[in-house]
Amino acid sequence: MLNKYYLTTAIDYVNGAPHIGHAYEKILTDIIARHYSLRTDNMFFLTGTDEHGIKIQKTAASQGITPKQLCDENAQKFKDAWAKLDIKYNRFIRTTDKDHEQIVQKIFQKLKDKGAIYKHEYEGWYCQGCECFLNPKDLTEDGLCPDHLKKPDVVKEENYFFKLTDYKDAIIKHIKEHPDFIVPSFRANEVLNQLEDIQDISVSRSKENVGWGIDILDDSEQSIYVWIDALSNYITAIGYDPDGSSEQFKNLWPVDVHVIGKDILKFHAIYWPAILMALDLPLPKHIFAHGWITIDETKMSKSLGNVVSPTSVLENFELKYPDAFRYYMATSAPCGRDGNYSDQDFKEKVNAHLANSMGNLLNRSLSMLVKYFDGEIKPEFIENRSQEAESLLKTAIGTIKIVENHFNHFEIQEAAQEIISLVDATNKFVTDNAPWTLAKEEKMTQCGQVLATVLEIMCVISSLIYPYCPNIATDMAKQLSYDVATKYDDITVSNIKAGKLITKEEIFPVFLRVDSELADKSKK
Repeated sequence: MLNKYYLTTAIDYVNGAPHIGHAYEKILTDIIARHYSLRTDNMFFLTGTDEHGIKIQKTAASQGITPKQLCDENAQKFKDAWAKLDIKYNRFIRTTDKDHEQIVQKIFQKLKDKGAIYKHEYEGWYCQGCECFLNPKDLTEDGLCPDHLKKPDVVKEENYFFKLTDYKDAIIKHIKEHPDFIVPSFRANEVLNQLEDIQDISVSRSKENVGWGIDILDDSEQSIYVWIDALSNYITAIGYDPDGSSEQFKNLWPVDVHVIGKDILKFHAIYWPAILMALDLPLPKHIFAHGWITIDETKMSKSLGNVVSPTSVLENFELKYPDAFRYYMATSAPCGRDGNYSDQDFKEKVNAHLANSMGNLLNRSLSMLVKYFDGEIKPEFIENRSQEAESLLKTAIGTIKIVENHFNHFEIQEAAQEIISLVDATNKFVTDNAPWTLAKEEKMTQCGQVLATVLEIMCVISSLIYPYCPNIATDMAKQLSYDVATKYDDITVSNIKAGKLITKEEIFPVFLRVDSELADKSKK
C-alpha cells in the first residue's frame, strides 16, 4: 500500500467549451486516480480551469459580458462534461477562486523579495494563443507561431521577469539524474534542447493591455501573468502558503504526477520546476505528457468543423454510461503517443472487448451456473481444482502486478491490453474445458469447477477494469457478490464462496453491443 498519491491534470482555458482532447486527458487522469485508489487510502485528484488573461478579456468583450461571467458560464460546461464522463476529482480549482488568488499574490511577492523577479522593459514577439513571448528562431519560415499558425504581435512593455536562466543548470541536472521525471522518456531530449537557449520569462503584464488578472500587491499598474498564476494552482489547491502551509499540503506534496498535453511540456518541465526551486519546494515526481487525439486521422480544427464534444459520442450511441467511451479513449494510443477517434473503430473495439469478450464471458458463465446448478456454488467446486485451473488463477493474480507496473509507468493502454489478455485466456479456458459438454456427460463436479474458476477470475477482472469502466465493473461485481473496491494487495482467488450465488432473475448483461437495439437501455 502506498501512503499517498497526488495527481493533477492541466487546467483548461475557459474561452471555449470542452472538446474530446480535453476529455482524453481527464479520462486518462481519472483512470490513473481510480487505479491508485485501490493502492492507497490517501489519493487526491485535482483538475480545474485557467480563467485569467487577454483571450478571456477579449472573448467576454465580444459577447458583451464581463470576464467573470464568461468564466462562470464556461467553467460550468467543463464541470458538467466531466460529470457525464464519471470524472471523480477531489477538487475542481478555478484560478478566480479567492484562496488561489490570495496565495498567488503571496507567491509573487516572495519571489520578488527573494530577487528571483525583476522589472525590465522588453520588446518581442508575443503569441496570444500560447500566452507567451516566442524567440524568432521558434517561428515558422513565414514568421508564424508553429502551434497556432498565426503571426505573433510585437509587444513592448515594462514587465516583471522571472530569472529562469538562474535555474537552467539545476533543471538539466535534475532531468539527467531522474530519467523517469519526464514520461515518456523520449520527451526529455526535447526539453533539454529547449533549455539550451532558454531566456528569462515575463511574469506580469501591464494592466493597460491585460486588465483581467490577479493584482500585484505593491504595483497597481501590473497584473500577475499566466505562468505564476496558472502553474501555482497545483500547490494552492492543497493549502500551500508562504506564511505557513496546511497539513494537507505537507502530506501530499510533492505531486506524484502532472498529467498534461505534450504541447505544454516546456512550461511544466522548465518553468514550473524553476518556480518550485525558487520557492524551495520539492519538484514533481513525474510529468506525463500525453499525445493528441485526431478525428478520423485529421487534427481537430474549428475551421475544418471536426471538433468533437466529449459528450456527443455518448448521445450519438445513446450510451447510458460513459464506460465504453472511457475505455476506448484510454486505449487509443500507447504511452505518450498520438491517438485517433473514429465512430467505426469505437464500435468495433468496445463491442469486441467489452461486449463479446468480457461481458459475454460473465453472462454465459452465470447462466450455465443457474442452468446446471440453480445458481449454487457447491463446496467441491472450489476444492481440488485442476492444474490448468490453478495455473489460470495464478495468472490472474500475476496480472494484477503486471497492470500495477504498467500504471507505475503511465502505460494505460498497455495495462488494458493485459486485462483483455486475461479475459481472452479465460475464454480459451472455457472453450477448452467445455462445461456444457461436461454437463451433458454428467461430469457435474468438473463442470462446476470450471464455472467457479471462471467466476473467480471475473472477480479479479472486475477490479482491474474498474478504473476504466466503473459502472460495468460494479455491475459485474454485484452479480458475483464481490466488493469491486477491494484493494489490489488484498485480492485473492477465494472470493467465490460455497452457497447460493445468483438467480436467473439477477443475471443481466453488463454491456450490450453498441449496435444492439437494446444497447445500454434500461431493459436488462
